[in-house]
Amino acid sequence: MDFATLLQVLDSTVRLATPLLLACLAGLFSERSGVIDIGLEGKMLIAAFFSAAIAALTGSVWMGLGAGIVSSVLLSGLHGLASITFRGNQLISGVALNFLAAGLTVLIAQDWFSQGGRTPSLMGAGRWEAITLPFAETLRAVPVLGPIYYELISGHSILVYVALLCVPATWWVLFRTRFGLRLRAVGEAPEAVDTAGVSVVGLRYAAIVICGLLCGLAGSYLATGLQAGFVKDMTAGRGYIALAALIFAKWRPWYALMACLLFGLLQAVALRYQNIDFGGITIPVQVMDALPYILTVVILAGFVGRAIPPRAGGEPYVKER
Repeated sequence: MDFATLLQVLDSTVRLATPLLLACLAGLFSERSGVIDIGLEGKMLIAAFFSAAIAALTGSVWMGLGAGIVSSVLLSGLHGLASITFRGNQLISGVALNFLAAGLTVLIAQDWFSQGGRTPSLMGAGRWEAITLPFAETLRAVPVLGPIYYELISGHSILVYVALLCVPATWWVLFRTRFGLRLRAVGEAPEAVDTAGVSVVGLRYAAIVICGLLCGLAGSYLATGLQAGFVKDMTAGRGYIALAALIFAKWRPWYALMACLLFGLLQAVALRYQNIDFGGITIPVQVMDALPYILTVVILAGFVGRAIPPRAGGEPYVKER
């Protein structure tokens, strides 16, 4: 692999890791507050649809982004209503949201656009455009560092940079603010937080809203940045991969970044190298496509027992009288 090819693979890695990273950070806020969220997939999917649909109807990717965030937050609120207010099973609620999003998006897409459950292809202002960072063209000719800056660091859409900035922002909020301290405490010992006079329900709903916001960004980027429109089930298990990355990262932001980049790298390699001839044996393209999912299974099998989740995760809080 030459240097130019390596840069292209790494560039694809960053793009493919972006929706995973945003969804992983979304799950991080939710699960740190004690709410297990299997519904990341559904939130990303419904955000992807409404982002693409509204962008196609209005011609504005910003309107699409707003619609995607609102739809994701509403679905997140539904999960909060079922699991926090009515103290339902959080796993069942999340799975139900995934089924709801999968059916609802195709139904609405067919009713609005009559294209077999997909939206029209997005062009121009309906998609996120690449941003060329300062001096990228000037430094392009500089050996090694120039191509890295031009190819790998510059040339991404704004949501890629937002996702990367969300990592230190998440770390700062969770570990350097009073809100973050209380949020982590709610996931570990909600009764202690309640005794201190802080609303457990309020904190968990705040985490749910942040989760919906980040999933909205992930879904919007998927449909209007990474691709040019919505198609049925376009998230393709990314929500579950984000959960696996979250476990792998042990619910920590910086580790989450590295885990998502690892998954993105596998996806980039799978897209770049198909039907590889290895020692006279051709590896089918299906095997390469399955690499990220194989890694998901390996991580879940090898790290679930070692990674210690928040102690109050999955348990509805019932206030003692």
